Amino acid sequence: MSLPRPVLVSTLALTLLGTSASALIVPMSGWVPVEGDASVWTDSSGACLMREERTGQAFPALASQPEALAFAAKLRVQLSKTMGPVVIQPVDRAGFWAVLAAYDYKQGGATYKVSQLYLNDAGLLRTVTGSSAEGEKGACVNAMREFIRYLAN
Repeated sequence: MSLPRPVLVSTLALTLLGTSASALIVPMSGWVPVEGDASVWTDSSGACLMREERTGQAFPALASQPEALAFAAKLRVQLSKTMGPVVIQPVDRAGFWAVLAAYDYKQGGATYKVSQLYLNDAGLLRTVTGSSAEGEKGACVNAMREFIRYLAN
C-alpha cells in the first residue's frame, strides 16, 4: 500500500506560518528513508509514513501550557477549515511545550489518520508528521504515534 506523503498537510499548516525546508529525523529501528530523502521515513511494511520539516518561519518557544493552548486554539481553527474535525493537545517537552494535532486527511478516495507535532527548534517551526491509512492495524501505527507524542523533540 502506498501512503501519500503528508506534504500537503504540512504545507497547509506552513502556509499559516511560513515555507518549508527538509530536516533530518532518526526514527525507530527498522524505518528507512523514502527514495533517499532523509526527512521522509517509512516502516518496513510501508504502512506508516513520517516526515520532519523545518521552516524559516520564526516560532517562539511555548514556555507554558497556557501559551501552548493559545497556539493550539489558533491551529485548530485553521486546520479545521480544510481537514474537518481536529483534536489538539499541548504536550510537555521537559522545559518547553509543543502542540500535537490529530485529524483525518482524504486523498484519492482514501482516508489517512494523521498525527502532527508542532515544535520550536532554535526559534524556528519544526513539524513531525505521521500518517497511516484509516483502519491500518500494523505495529507501526502505535509505535509511530507514540514516537510523535512522547519522543519527538
